[in-house]
Amino acid sequence: MLTRLSLKNFVIVKSLELDVSAGFTVLTGETGAGKSILLDALGLLLGDRADAGVVAQGADKADISAEFMSSASIKAWLDAADLDSDEETILVRRVIDAQGKSRAFINGIAATVAQLKELGEQLVHIHGQHAHQQLLKAASQRDLLDDHAQLSNERNAVQMAFKQWQSIKQTIEAAERDATHISEKLETLEWQLEGLDNLAPQAGEWEDISLEHTRLSHATALIQGSAQAAYALVEDDNAIANQLAEQIQTLMPLAHLDERLNASIEMLDTAMIHAQEAARQLNNYAQRADLSESQFEQLDQRVGEWVEQARKLRSTPEDLHTHWIALQNEQSALQSSFDIEQLRQDEQKAHVAYNSAATILSKARTAAAKKLSQQVTESMQMLNMTGGQFQIQISTAAPAASGIDAIEFLVAGHAGVTPQALNKVASGGELARISLALSVITSAANPVPTLIFDEVDSGIGGAVAQVVGKLLAQLGTERQVLCVTHLAQVAAQGSNHWRVSKQTSAGQTHSHIDILNTDERVDEIARMLGGIDITDTTRAHAVEMLG
Repeated sequence: MLTRLSLKNFVIVKSLELDVSAGFTVLTGETGAGKSILLDALGLLLGDRADAGVVAQGADKADISAEFMSSASIKAWLDAADLDSDEETILVRRVIDAQGKSRAFINGIAATVAQLKELGEQLVHIHGQHAHQQLLKAASQRDLLDDHAQLSNERNAVQMAFKQWQSIKQTIEAAERDATHISEKLETLEWQLEGLDNLAPQAGEWEDISLEHTRLSHATALIQGSAQAAYALVEDDNAIANQLAEQIQTLMPLAHLDERLNASIEMLDTAMIHAQEAARQLNNYAQRADLSESQFEQLDQRVGEWVEQARKLRSTPEDLHTHWIALQNEQSALQSSFDIEQLRQDEQKAHVAYNSAATILSKARTAAAKKLSQQVTESMQMLNMTGGQFQIQISTAAPAASGIDAIEFLVAGHAGVTPQALNKVASGGELARISLALSVITSAANPVPTLIFDEVDSGIGGAVAQVVGKLLAQLGTERQVLCVTHLAQVAAQGSNHWRVSKQTSAGQTHSHIDILNTDERVDEIARMLGGIDITDTTRAHAVEMLG
């Protein structure tokens, strides 16, 4: 859960350090005081898009950080992302500069916005104040049901199967549409590959044969040159080895006079030995060199074939092997796409796989819809919709990435009325109450430890508001719940109470948060009940509401 929140130079908050408790915490204050600023800050920490507008006037950057309690699943996610997971807490930080650029950190390690979003989905769930409007959209209704039933794995399986099925269908359509073009392309590839298949150019072969070809083409020069060098070293009347020996004989008597000449004698002796060894190797080379004329002819023919294929394909000999492999792959791909019958068999298998995955998802949705419908109907009775009924209708729809189901929320506001589509019959107040019931019920099934409700109680009041407060308070016994509210009946149910206010100093407005004690709560509840002028009556009523 969230344990600490820190803001610096964020919108109209200059500096804020806030310890967050477990249970049900309410945030109250005048309209425009900045209650939603905290939620906006948390949204940025959870991966929302940043812009320069969140940086306080006159500041160069906004700095937001939050500390959360960790868990086994969170630690596993951190390990997989190569982020520090040794501590029992998680520190998430985001810095936005005056140009709108942002940097994100998880446990002090640089992170991406995508990682913030992925981590945030495991830490906090925010129910916005316009959730009831989203509830009118078919996609939102489907997502709410799937999220409540925790069907993400089943939905992913359906999406992957649908993508595979559609990909094969598109390949078939392209093959049928481009049959003539593909046939002509295959003929061209067959002509190009005919010579290459016969040549079968191997990787690295051109370097080897071109080097050997150069060697064989200069065979006579190599043999004559090596033999001549050997003769000059040891066989000539004035051979180099003999000259070295003579110089050694000249210096040896002198070395007796000055032993420093011994080093030069050793060097000359070594040079003579090297000259003799070089002559021996050169003679062996000249006598045994494999430089036959027939071998050269075969190699010359091979080199010519390489050059001819390279010219034909407008390539270079060095790239011929790579070009051959690329043409083979292209031919294989075109032949596969041109095999309409095989593609149709593959498409049928993919269709069967999609239907199987979609059927599993549909059955799970049907079971979850029945249970959720019953729970919401029961909640409606407490929310002053006595006799009302809520149903989730699932009918067959055209296959799509979301499955084979058309999901529609139906409602009857009171007894004796046939349930109809939510967007046709629900009034604003009824819609708000149904949305709230759904939020509370689905949140109870959500494993996320921190739940935030942003003015989701708008459009209700009186006894209904008191019931809503009790529902949120009950949820707060199991989860950490934060709720922004304008209703005294809801605020009175909180186990913790924060008051948000605006203060103006030196021409600048700042938002401030106070954690209220019991007496301060009485005054705040009285203000919410009676407005600016707090009377003894409203204060007494506030005391009574706080119990």
